[in-house]
Amino acid sequence: IYTRTGDKGKTSTYTGQRLPKDDVIFNALGAVDTLSSHIGLSRVYCKQDDISQDLKSIQCNLQDLGSVIATPLASATPQQLATVSFSARHISSLESKIDTYTAHLPPLTNFILPSGSKCSAHLHVTRTFARTAERSVVPLLHQHGGDIDSVFKYLNRLSDYLFTAARYCSHQDNVPEEIYTKQTPDGS
Repeated sequence: IYTRTGDKGKTSTYTGQRLPKDDVIFNALGAVDTLSSHIGLSRVYCKQDDISQDLKSIQCNLQDLGSVIATPLASATPQQLATVSFSARHISSLESKIDTYTAHLPPLTNFILPSGSKCSAHLHVTRTFARTAERSVVPLLHQHGGDIDSVFKYLNRLSDYLFTAARYCSHQDNVPEEIYTKQTPDGS
């Protein structure tokens, strides 16, 4: 598992290019890895088979998405680019799932607090890591190329999916959503 090739602070992209470990590419890869780990943790607490299967599929998509991030257009061969494509259909799939789960939920008329059932609370935390991953990809939009636009859009939609899935799980677990209320300094 260890190679010692990164012991001096550099590592390789899929194309073989050696870059510092704090390069924006590796920051984005790290954020996506963290996101996938939190999705795995959320799956542990999820009682809903449909959501659990979605989350497993999303973790697989994040592996593919990471391949795109790890393959800078400037140093990639056509063969490398062909093996790391990320289809925009993944975005449409998330949108469809958001619509399906939303149809089973009461309309959102207030801000809600991230809470709910164990699964729901974990999905809310995971959603924040999706936003972090999304922000980490922004610098790549202007310099990376390839399917990075689809990667960014997928991460954007993924946080929407996770919010909806969190609400759906709470609803399915019969745990009411907690509504935000402005607090006064005296606690009333």
